[in-house]
Amino acid sequence: MMLGEESASATYWKKCGDEALANGVQHVVMMGAHWAASGDAIEVAANPSPSKSPVAYVDPAKYTAYDLKPDLPMADRCVDLLQQAGFNAKLNHKFDWIHDTYLILIRMFPGGCPPTTIISMNARYDPHYHVKVGTALRPLRKENVLFVGTGGAVHNLYRNNWSQMLMYRDNFAMETPPDREMLDFRQEFEDAITKNSGPNLRRAITMLMKVPKYRDAHGTDDHFMASMFVAGLCGSFEDIGTPAELGAEDWELRNMCNSQFTLGNWQSTKGRSAISA
Repeated sequence: MMLGEESASATYWKKCGDEALANGVQHVVMMGAHWAASGDAIEVAANPSPSKSPVAYVDPAKYTAYDLKPDLPMADRCVDLLQQAGFNAKLNHKFDWIHDTYLILIRMFPGGCPPTTIISMNARYDPHYHVKVGTALRPLRKENVLFVGTGGAVHNLYRNNWSQMLMYRDNFAMETPPDREMLDFRQEFEDAITKNSGPNLRRAITMLMKVPKYRDAHGTDDHFMASMFVAGLCGSFEDIGTPAELGAEDWELRNMCNSQFTLGNWQSTKGRSAISA
């Protein structure tokens, strides 16, 4: 819903896209929050002509005409790297793209979708598993690849206030402040990203799932795994001191927080990664 409307987050994603193009990014690799493989598997999208799943409360005119550009050679490379790291990785030739990825691409690259690869989560939602996924794909950061993880810093649909959306289609209405548990966990999340780097970043992000208010902030684990993915990408000893930026943030449905962070440096060989959390 949020990226279907104008917001600080939408503006910031456009800024990230402009920077990516200016720095010669040639590929985008994404992990979203709505696709998870079962068992011990992880899948990589390889549908040459994917359709788009519909988005609740968003006018289809805002996304139906946008042409997607699956990066099939990069999908093969991702599977190879994951298999070399010991993952049960495989291509999925039928997967259709979901709004957690294509709405962000529309905001980042309104002039046209760059070659993009979608990586699934694993439905066991093991944080260390997803950190290792990012670690396995880390070498691609030196090859003009922009990594994006999309989820939510606070995403518990059971705690949201839906009345303003259902009655007035206003997802940003804020009749009262967010619940204290949501505000507290959101601050824990920002501190974990902006006050840690290297291996400490990986430890801090995975530890968040043990914070007492984590389950208040996340009724399910799916919207938190992309954070682990990015921590794996940006959490090696080489990344000690790597800058992290909180670029934008929006609250919607009163209790759902969407924060946009970027990690990395365009001017170094470390590449750059973005997380919508």
